[in-house]
Amino acid sequence: MDYVEMEKLIYSLVSVKNNREALNVLLADMKGISGVDLFVVATDEVAAVVSDFDRSGFTTDRAMAIEYAGLIEIMAQQFTLLPVRFGSVMESSDKIHKMLERNYHDIQQNLQKVDNKCEFGLKILCDPEKIMADLKGKTEAIININGTPSGENKNSVFREWVNKKLQEHRLEEMMITFVDSVIAALTIPLDRLNTISKFKKMATAITIIDAVFLLDKEKKKSLIQSVEEIQKQFPGLNFLLTGPWPPYNFVEIVLK
Repeated sequence: MDYVEMEKLIYSLVSVKNNREALNVLLADMKGISGVDLFVVATDEVAAVVSDFDRSGFTTDRAMAIEYAGLIEIMAQQFTLLPVRFGSVMESSDKIHKMLERNYHDIQQNLQKVDNKCEFGLKILCDPEKIMADLKGKTEAIININGTPSGENKNSVFREWVNKKLQEHRLEEMMITFVDSVIAALTIPLDRLNTISKFKKMATAITIIDAVFLLDKEKKKSLIQSVEEIQKQFPGLNFLLTGPWPPYNFVEIVLK
C-alpha cells in the first residue's frame, strides 16, 4: 500500500539561527488547530512552523481563526517571525522546504526588518454627527463672511443649490485637513521612536484614522505615553491603541 503524506497547514515563518532546539521545545508544549502536533520544516536559519492538515474535516470559522492567531502570538513572544495567512496549505513538507529555498532571501530580509519589533494598531474614533456639526458651523461662518456675490439673488434656487454644494465641498476639505492635523501631531513622537507607520484615513464615518505601527519592543511604554499625550490635544476623539501584535501588516513578501 502506497503512503500518502498529509497536507501541511503553515502557521508562521520563523528566524531560528542558533536556537532551533528552543523552537522545538516550545512547540512540544503546544498544539495546533484541532489539537494536532506542531513541528518545524527548516532551511538554514529559517523555519516554517506547520501541522498536518485534514482538508475533509476542516471548517473555517471565527473561533478557529482566533485560535490560529493565538498560537502565532505565543511564538512571537519568543521568536522573530512572519505570520502566515490563516488557511495557507501546501501539499507536503518537501514542498514547504523547496518554497523556503526559493524565497530564502526575501524571507530573511523581512525577518531582519521585524527583528525585535512588534506591531501596534491605533483606531481614532469620532462622533460623526458632532464633528460634522462643528465643521458645518465653520463653513457657514466662512460663507457669511464672504457674502453673496453682487447681482445674485440670495433666495434663488440656483444660489441655494450652489451654496449647498459649496458647503459640502468645504466640509470634505475641512474634514481632510482636520484628519491630516491629527496625523501630523502623531508623526512627531512616532518619528522620535523610529516607528514605521501606515495610516488609512476615513476608513469609516466613525473611524477617521486606522493606523498600524512597527517599533522596537522596548519602546512600548514610550508609544503608549505619546498616544496619551496626543489624545489630550484632541479631546473630542477616542484613541483606541491595541497590541503588541505579531507584525501582520509589515510582511512584504509574495511567496513563489
